[in-house]
Amino acid sequence: MPRRKNTVFQFKVQLKEITPAIWRRIQVPLDYSFWDLHVAIQDSMGWFDCHLHIFRKPYNTFPRIDIGIPDEDRFVDDPKILAGWKVKISRHFKKPGDLMEYEYDFGDTWVHEVFLEKILPAEVDVQYPCCIAGERACPPEDCGGVRGYYRTTAILKDPKHKEHKEMFRWLNEGWYKDYDPDVFVPEKVKVSDSKTRLKMLFEGSGGI
Repeated sequence: MPRRKNTVFQFKVQLKEITPAIWRRIQVPLDYSFWDLHVAIQDSMGWFDCHLHIFRKPYNTFPRIDIGIPDEDRFVDDPKILAGWKVKISRHFKKPGDLMEYEYDFGDTWVHEVFLEKILPAEVDVQYPCCIAGERACPPEDCGGVRGYYRTTAILKDPKHKEHKEMFRWLNEGWYKDYDPDVFVPEKVKVSDSKTRLKMLFEGSGGI
């Protein structure tokens, strides 16, 4: 596998258990850490990084590996969580076809498949990381997981539903002005600086 700094990984990130599919195609530098990848996924999907997250190998692979934010309160029998900012993605993504799961919000349980599609030379005129494709808006934060998402979208599409106005108000008065579950525009994605986000985490203002 190439080790040059001018090499990028291209991932397809797709939410599991939802149809039609909600997915993103992102390109990130090869030397990224899992924390860097986390920030790129958050901003590309449209999440707000309000909850804990974890990367892991699929459940049928051993040994189990958990990468995210270390948690001293985990049960003794649970595997240790490796700090994402200390682990390079190239340690676990080595060739096209490699994949891991990325779970965000342990209450709503949004599980994403992170699939390495390609290893490519970086283009001179492209700013990485970047989101180059995708379909459909990600679910609103705290909507209640997959079942809650389906309920939310059903209410939004039914103006006669008794909760339609309340649902519309909840979304538009919060983070989701003009929310349309069927619309996603890759060109509007702006990935935050991961070092700044990490600093916020350690300062206790990262919202987790």
